[in-house]
Amino acid sequence: MSAAPENLTHEILAHERTSQFFEGVRRRRREIVTPEGVAIPVELADYGERLSAFFLDFVLQLVAIIVIVLALVAVAGTAGSVGGLTAGKIAVALVLFIYFLIRNLYFIYFEIAWRGATPGKRVVGLRVIDRQGGPLLPTAVIARNLTREVEMFLPLGMLISGGTGNWEQLSLAIWMLFFALLPAINRDRMRGGDLIAGTIVIAVAKRALSSDLVEGMVHFTFTEQQLRAYGAFELQVLEELLRRPDSEESYRVLNDVCDKICHRIGWTEPVPPSQVGLFLRDFYTAERAFLEREQLFGKGRADKYAQPQAKK
Repeated sequence: MSAAPENLTHEILAHERTSQFFEGVRRRRREIVTPEGVAIPVELADYGERLSAFFLDFVLQLVAIIVIVLALVAVAGTAGSVGGLTAGKIAVALVLFIYFLIRNLYFIYFEIAWRGATPGKRVVGLRVIDRQGGPLLPTAVIARNLTREVEMFLPLGMLISGGTGNWEQLSLAIWMLFFALLPAINRDRMRGGDLIAGTIVIAVAKRALSSDLVEGMVHFTFTEQQLRAYGAFELQVLEELLRRPDSEESYRVLNDVCDKICHRIGWTEPVPPSQVGLFLRDFYTAERAFLEREQLFGKGRADKYAQPQAKK
């Protein structure tokens, strides 16, 4: 009676292990259904990732503002008064106006031009997408970013100015705190701008084929039956061995591994010592492609002890 739960547990563990190897750390997921009715799984961005991306973008904006201020100060030092206004006052007004433009147009421009990504989001690996699976419209980008003014910048400016009473300051602080915590109290981690614009922020998958290990011409080919001999765990170990610096010890280990692989998969042709590394890289390439294809069809194989699923 306990065989079924045990098999189910093993399948879950196999799925988790192979998913972590091929896709990295598992995040909170949801499915986006496109207008054509196709369900696309996406991974929601973490709070720390969104904060890191915003901080990077804020630093870039700050650098741009400093450059503009220095340029205006240099101009103001050589200019006189205009219409009774000193060059310094004009420069301050221009700085405030330019800061407002940069603060808003920075996010709007990049998220439209870079298809939902700003420089900060691109570095961290995030992207804004439409919550209904459609294209990310400029109106949605404008809405989600202009809302940030009401969420944070305007209340923050009023608090810093100190021109409000105690109750008004407390109300503004509560207002800002509510919007800051809003992503934590909804399942899709949306802030106010996302709720209004119909968008969500997702994490772009970073785990991909190790291109430095799979590039080049294939010299050894393997059958499907041979590739079923191992799982994600053994492939990960092989990748780590192939990344070791060249040394006598690493050569000895790779030769031992090559012998064991040949024995397990039934490889009868001799592998010359000079081609052991090439053989293992070709096997890594073929094995990883095979396991990733199986993973797409829900047949993830955690290790060599996992029982292969019968074809339906």
